[in-house]
Amino acid sequence: MPSLIDLRRRIRSVKNTRQITKAMKVVSAAKLRRAQDRVLSARPYAQIIQRMLANVAQAASEQHDGETIDLLVVRPEKRIQLLVITADRGLAGAFNSNVLKAALKFIQEHKDAEVQLELIGRKARDFFKKRSKSISGEYSTIFQKVVRYEDALEIARKVIERYRKAEIDSVYLVGNNFKSMMASQLVMNRILPIELPEKQEQIDYIYEQPPAELLAALLPRYIESQILRALLESAAAEHAARMTAMEAASSNAADVIDALTLKMNRVRQASITREIIEIVSGAAALD
Repeated sequence: MPSLIDLRRRIRSVKNTRQITKAMKVVSAAKLRRAQDRVLSARPYAQIIQRMLANVAQAASEQHDGETIDLLVVRPEKRIQLLVITADRGLAGAFNSNVLKAALKFIQEHKDAEVQLELIGRKARDFFKKRSKSISGEYSTIFQKVVRYEDALEIARKVIERYRKAEIDSVYLVGNNFKSMMASQLVMNRILPIELPEKQEQIDYIYEQPPAELLAALLPRYIESQILRALLESAAAEHAARMTAMEAASSNAADVIDALTLKMNRVRQASITREIIEIVSGAAALD
């Protein structure tokens, strides 16, 4: 049975841990508010550009002149680019592990193809550096600061150029979408070749350029918006997951402290009882 000193030391250690988890929860909650505002601001833009793309694609198909746009060309998937978006840090529950498991499952399902990894986030880099040699690029500092449009632009330009040069046949993205403060949604999307969204409502645009030319200019912007939104969604989902995990850790620490305090009181009571019995026994022996 542990001594009183051991129990007091362990209680003090758990209390110190609880203070850290509470502080991390507060920090994540503050960062989550800013990240959530950015996600909610980015979603309408993504929806509008998607709707615009659908209308321009419809106009381009009606005035089709036989020219094929390179980002719409569908090829057999022999070389696949997979963008894996994780966090730079842990202590966020199953946030990172879910993404890594989904990436491994994707690689397993496409064993006949060459899957090249573009790793976004330190956790993805550290995980796959020990397990895969097919790493085409890594970005381990994006989430150490506020996600910028330039970060998404760099990734988008790289995958678009590789796709246009036929170095890869398709591009997939796996990451977490922000759903609520209590939950995130794991998503696996194909972003290249672009699958044009279905026309929702016809908007009568006045075109100065031919619609096909305008469509070719819009498609890279669409890819950039998709990657930027994925980065923003992942950042918000990370802070939400960490806040939830730290709240659960603080609650568990409180339960451990209560259990240890109860055990310490029982040990102290047993010690006091034993000392009283020894005193009574000694007094009885003297009589």
